Amino acid sequence: MGANKRLAFLFSICFLLAAQLVAQTAPPQGSARPVKTFTLEEAINYALANYPSVRAALEQVNSARSGVALARTTYLPQLNPIYQADRATQNQLAGIFLASPIAPSIEGPVQPYSATSFWNTQGGALLSWEPFDFGLRRATVDQARSVEHKSNADVELTRLQVASATGGYFLNSVSAQQAVEAAQANVRRWEVFDRTVRVLAEQELRPGADASRADAELAAARTRLFQIQAVERQAQALLTSLLGTAPNAAQVEPRPLLNSPPDESLPATPPSAHPLARDQQASVDEVRAQQHVLGRTDYPRLFLASEAFARGSGANPDGNPAGGLTGLGLSRGNWVAGISVVFPNVFDFSALRDQKRMAQAQERSQEAKYQQTLQDLSGQMASAQAALEAALQVAKNTPIELEAARQAETQARARYQAGLTNLVEVAEAEGLLAQAERDDAVARISVWQALFNVAVAQGNLEPFLALLRSNAGTRKAVGSGQ
Repeated sequence: MGANKRLAFLFSICFLLAAQLVAQTAPPQGSARPVKTFTLEEAINYALANYPSVRAALEQVNSARSGVALARTTYLPQLNPIYQADRATQNQLAGIFLASPIAPSIEGPVQPYSATSFWNTQGGALLSWEPFDFGLRRATVDQARSVEHKSNADVELTRLQVASATGGYFLNSVSAQQAVEAAQANVRRWEVFDRTVRVLAEQELRPGADASRADAELAAARTRLFQIQAVERQAQALLTSLLGTAPNAAQVEPRPLLNSPPDESLPATPPSAHPLARDQQASVDEVRAQQHVLGRTDYPRLFLASEAFARGSGANPDGNPAGGLTGLGLSRGNWVAGISVVFPNVFDFSALRDQKRMAQAQERSQEAKYQQTLQDLSGQMASAQAALEAALQVAKNTPIELEAARQAETQARARYQAGLTNLVEVAEAEGLLAQAERDDAVARISVWQALFNVAVAQGNLEPFLALLRSNAGTRKAVGSGQ
């Protein structure tokens, strides 16, 4: 029995040591996913650095830049060296044949048929250069450069779209947070008032129906709180999906957005400076560059060419094989130089004319889309500016609404406790105060949202972020008097 007790004691010690080791090595519960807090600017920068569509657009720019470098290589001359060694027979026929990629050419006089084979070798180099081309190569390079400009415009547009989506969901999350805080304050007031009504009902100073009504109002306030919390979680989930973080691993920092909105607005920018307009203009330029290339394809092309080559053959001039390894060496050399003028296919003029007409129609279509884009952007800017003016007016009015609602709620409670009114008036006052708190809490964020929408409509978020940074130290809060 003593040995069994000692074994049990040792087993217990080992078990405790193992448990302690596991507890030390295992991450503590709830800390496996560190939570990162983002300001609005940090969230936008993080999304721009990590969102896949931005990286894909940047790679398109790299591809287009390589296309420009590839187009420039057409200015270089071509130098093609060759060396060939083979063993074959020499059975030549008199006559002429059409060029064929299958049957090789045979040189030498016509000889009697022979099945004897011998060695043949040849080597040389062909240098070809096009000194001028009536602007075709330059047009090709310009076309490749237009593709690069279009890719850069796509990157800027993609960055604006990702930034605007991130900022929108961020502001929605902050707005939902403020609404949650207002709803929580309403629930706390109803909890206090519900207990007061119950005490009065138990002392038979108020009817029992008032206690039931207070319970119902408290339950309704909690229901509204749960609904607003669900909206907050949805906005948070959408934001984390844009940031690419794990769920519940990112939180928003609302404090810079709770300060008083600035009096000054954002500097005005023309619609043509918007990334969407620049992207559409790049599409117009791309079609024009294609049309410019088509305009240079119906010119002749001039090439300077020179070739040096040497051959060796294992056949004697009389057609008899020399035998051995004769023919593996290069025994006869030649060179040739000249000018070649290559004219376009005469029968391509009709197809080329149709291609030019198609390019012209595409240019007119892209031009119309560009004008439509400018018109739409002008409307969006006007709409965003009108929403900003309305948000500023609301932000100036909500403090008056909140102060009046607080006084009305205080007076209604006092009148109810003094027995001068019923619970319906208190419920109406509480509802009015809850609505005023929500309006005041959201009003500040709504101004920032309107400013953000103006920046998005203008296509440049930097003035908005600079305004937010300069306003971060302001303590005065609209509607709260803090």
